[in-house]
Amino acid sequence: MMSRLLSLYSLKYIPFRADVPAEALYVSPAIDAFLRRVELGLAHGGFAMLTGDPGTGKSIALRLLAARLGALTDVVVGTIEHPQSRAGDFYREIGDLFGVPLSTSNRWAGFKALRARWAEHFATTLRRPVLILDEAQETSTPVLNELRILSSKDFDSRQLLCVVFAGDSRLPERLRTAELLPLGSRIRRRLVLDYASRDELLACLDHVLAAAGNPSLMTAELKATLADHSAGNYRVLMNLADELLAAAAERELPRLDEKLFLEIFGAAPRPKSANRKR
Repeated sequence: MMSRLLSLYSLKYIPFRADVPAEALYVSPAIDAFLRRVELGLAHGGFAMLTGDPGTGKSIALRLLAARLGALTDVVVGTIEHPQSRAGDFYREIGDLFGVPLSTSNRWAGFKALRARWAEHFATTLRRPVLILDEAQETSTPVLNELRILSSKDFDSRQLLCVVFAGDSRLPERLRTAELLPLGSRIRRRLVLDYASRDELLACLDHVLAAAGNPSLMTAELKATLADHSAGNYRVLMNLADELLAAAAERELPRLDEKLFLEIFGAAPRPKSANRKR
């Protein structure tokens, strides 16, 4: 079914799925500026933070960041897969990411070994290792504070690690609490993702269709309709487009148009938040 669909519409891959190649992802100007700031800050380390509601582009930004930093010479990028871990499991995971065997029975030795590995990496490459922590709002307060202490040296005058936090609106709220304010005050680079404008949604559609190999897959009227019914949310936009593509393939339609949208979804009213501006 998949190969038939790709052949029918001359596509390299399904452009509306989450697993598209990183080089084909749409990069908004705000995300591009944030990525460049993080890259330029690798020599200094410290903390960066990316926040936004679901569907505003956090996952895309993190994929782009990991791909961009991973392509640099002598940059080691690690991603925490389980942000809810307690301190012991956190140390095991971070040790595995950076090739340092750790024992929870001797956390002090692990603390020293990690810092020594990061200091050695910086001394030979002049770039800090990078740790990406997604869904950081789920991380416990003790682990976040452990990470703050672990990554700094010489009374906070040297940063051994570059840490990028990503999360929803609960994350900045948590970092304003008394327990986490020392960490929140150390975040140098920030990006708050808002709901996309109509023009940004249209630019995203144009980009993903061209990258997948068929920029004329949709009519201009359908693109506008999808943008108007996506409530400024990239994920909603991709889900709607993906459903239309499946329906069009079933009917072997030559192109996706507004008539198909009305048949599949009906004349639904435009969501009130669709015109939300940044």
